[in-house]
Amino acid sequence: MVFVPSIAATLAVALSLTPIVAGHPGEKYGKREALEEMGNAHVVSTMNARALEACQNSPAVKARKERAMARRAETFARLRKDRGTENAPWLHRRDAAALEKWAALSHDKTGTVDFTKETPSKEIFGSNTSCVLTPDNANGPYFVYQEHIRSDVVEGVPGVPLHLEMQFIDVQTCEPAVGILIDTWSCNATGAYSGVSARGEGGLDTTFLRGVQQADADGVVSFDTIFPGHYQGRATHQHLVAHVGSEILPNGTYTGGQVAHLSQLFFDQALRDTIEATAPYSDNTIPHTTNLRDWFTGYAATPDYDPFPNYIMLGGGLSDGIFAWAELGLNTSSNWDYYASYASIWKEGGGYDNPDFDFRAVGSPPPTHG
Repeated sequence: MVFVPSIAATLAVALSLTPIVAGHPGEKYGKREALEEMGNAHVVSTMNARALEACQNSPAVKARKERAMARRAETFARLRKDRGTENAPWLHRRDAAALEKWAALSHDKTGTVDFTKETPSKEIFGSNTSCVLTPDNANGPYFVYQEHIRSDVVEGVPGVPLHLEMQFIDVQTCEPAVGILIDTWSCNATGAYSGVSARGEGGLDTTFLRGVQQADADGVVSFDTIFPGHYQGRATHQHLVAHVGSEILPNGTYTGGQVAHLSQLFFDQALRDTIEATAPYSDNTIPHTTNLRDWFTGYAATPDYDPFPNYIMLGGGLSDGIFAWAELGLNTSSNWDYYASYASIWKEGGGYDNPDFDFRAVGSPPPTHG
């Protein structure tokens, strides 16, 4: 079932207002801005309500969920076998609520459990969202355009291994967003990004912890990276951009298309605190920012969408790594190119600064934020 016309009409009304200015929790809004925020929230709620109604009992959606649970169970077993931790205990966190509520509850939901063949997969590997619109978020100033299409982005960078699986669903159809390109990047354990020339970052000719994958027939992409570090004023987060209609180039990069979604994943505070106490993260002297004090976490959550991925520790220690997964809903007809200005571009021969980079645009989210 496709319910685009009525949703599009509602969205058009919201988007016909004056564009949203850069703003974060705590800033003062005028009457106009307040009305716009209310209208945008209504659009997201309307899309989510209709998506849930349309998809709740769909046989195709149920089948997709079953495949997802089986796939995650297989991935978990494979990762543990690769690390020689098949018989080790593991940690599991699972939750669903709005940011503040579930951030508080998440500490109680993390614990050591014994995995056996009798453990129901749906209790472990189920998703906490179903065909709801993932709020868009600010893109931030370190997006690099035309990055390499690859799944392993570590490049030897030290840190806690993180296998990240994401499934993308088109909320207009409740079908997997097949063929879209997912761009992801994060800073290293001490807070530095690759690919950009800003002071203190990795430099234009570095590519660590950046990569792009094309979504498969179930809308799934997977990356091997490390658990991100942190930097001034920001909680630990993982950036995501979804490209629709892009062309994959012979040199293993991409070009063209439009940005239909941009967001950030955040991580359970207890997990962050544990990892940050270990090397090389503990070498980072920048003060920590909690999830609840980060300017951008408020944009990432709604009552229907949890921006913290589910995760399992693959063994008894952090060095064994983490398997994390999330399901994200997007509107593949959206065009948020304005908010996705890139700091640099990767071309043959290295990285180059973007002379038209719009710093103001990347600091504010699209109207479909949380």
